[in-house]
Amino acid sequence: MSDYQQYIAEKEKIDFFINKGFRIKDVEENLEGSYLVLERHDGKKEISHEETLHIKHADSRKYFASLLIKQQQRQEN
Repeated sequence: MSDYQQYIAEKEKIDFFINKGFRIKDVEENLEGSYLVLERHDGKKEISHEETLHIKHADSRKYFASLLIKQQQRQEN
């Protein structure tokens, strides 16, 4: 898989979950990339779904960082 194709594949995974109503809950970074933890609440606080994505490509990490900034700005307003 080419470098660009890897970026597109990771971006599409992130977009898929964001479009399903998931929000970024946590980010863990290490030498192998970033582990992006996404969470979605289904109307009740005790019911939630979590997904973890392993993001390896640097451009994909920049992309989810921009989404995280937007998410935080929405929470402040």
